[in-house]
Formats: sequence, structure tokens, C-alpha cells
Amino acid sequence: MTLSVVPLYAGILAIMYVVLSARVILLRRKSGIVLGDSGDISLTRRQRVHANFAEYAPLALVLLLIAEIQGTGAYALHGLCVILIVGRVLHAYGVGQEHEPAPFIHRVLGMALTFGVILMAAALDMMSVL
Repeated sequence: MTLSVVPLYAGILAIMYVVLSARVILLRRKSGIVLGDSGDISLTRRQRVHANFAEYAPLALVLLLIAEIQGTGAYALHGLCVILIVGRVLHAYGVGQEHEPAPFIHRVLGMALTFGVILMAAALDMMSVL
């Protein structure tokens, strides 16, 4: 079986991960903060955006990959993958806002979309073995 959908989005998400990592690194270099955040709210926000991405994107990708291996249709996979990317972008934007108070709508919507993809992919994976 040739995987033709999820690897494309895995690549896009990998690029997003590197961009989020670079944003943390660049701010660390600019501020001279080597470890932790030293109370710098901008660095805290960038770290949380990066960490949240690292916490959720891999699980979603694994579940989507399993769904593709088990024969889930390409349109469903494309849809779920696009929703995942939109969710991750919205979350990163929402948490990464520099002004206080940061609007929660982007953050909440981003997580809702991410959780939705994880739950849908999990359901697809479980249904394939029933």
C-alpha cells in the first residue's frame, strides 16, 4: 500500500514545528535567556505554542496514519488533515498574541479542531477493527 495523503500533511506539520522552534530560539538569542523564561511573557507564550504543538500534532498524525493504512478514503483524510492544520495555526495564533488579555477564541477554536481530529481519527481506527 502506498501512503498518499498523510505524509503530505506530516511534512507541512514538520515545517510548522521547525518554524515554531525557530521562533523560540530567536527570542532566546535576542533576550539572552538560555533556560526557562525568566518571566518574559513573550518567551513563555512562544514556548507554550511550541510545546502544545509538540504535545498534540504527533498523536493526531499517528492516528491519521493508522486510518490511512486501514483504508480510510482520501477525501476524509484530506479533510481531517486540513482541519488539523487550521486548528494548529489558530491555536498558535491565539496563544502567541503579545497583547493582554489575549483573545481566547482562536486558542479555543484551535484546540476544539485539534481534539475533533484526534477523536475522529481514533473512531476511524477503532471502527476498522470491529
